[in-house]
Amino acid sequence: MSQKLTIQKRPRNAGATREAILQSALAAFARSGYDGVGVREIAQGAGVTGVLVNRYFGSKEDLFSAAVEIAFSDDSLFTGDASQLATRLTDAVLVKTDKAAEPIDPLLLLLRSASNPRAATILRDSIASHFERPLRSALTGRNANERAAMILSFFAGLQLFRKVIGAKALTDGNRADLYASIMAAFQSMIGGG
Repeated sequence: MSQKLTIQKRPRNAGATREAILQSALAAFARSGYDGVGVREIAQGAGVTGVLVNRYFGSKEDLFSAAVEIAFSDDSLFTGDASQLATRLTDAVLVKTDKAAEPIDPLLLLLRSASNPRAATILRDSIASHFERPLRSALTGRNANERAAMILSFFAGLQLFRKVIGAKALTDGNRADLYASIMAAFQSMIGGG
């Protein structure tokens, strides 16, 4: 008597597949930038086909936009008491850029993709939505738009110089002095002084 071999198909899970594609895309864009990675490479990282990636996201540009939204979705720095904003920003930038900290995927995605004009537009829009507008609404006084942009620039610059470039003055200096200097700079921009 012959036995019939039955092969069970893996259950389909659209949410898990979409998440796997997004995580693969985020890692690939952070590693190689928008222009340095293709849909096939992202699909391979997610264990799916390029056709499936396009079915879920439509295009590489739409996939990039979705990955950016995930990368920039944490707006927790801007929630809570506005009087503690400088402390939250200072703490966050020093923790994120500590030598032992994981690489900063959103920063790497930004740095490695901004040279592409369409990617730059997506990045700019997402930064405005997730960071600039909430920050601007937390600020009082004149020139809130400019101050919000300067705060974000300072934050990103510190990330770049401490974590990516490894500027010795910012990585090896006295932590208490560095903390005080960064805090004072944030307070000045927040207060408009």
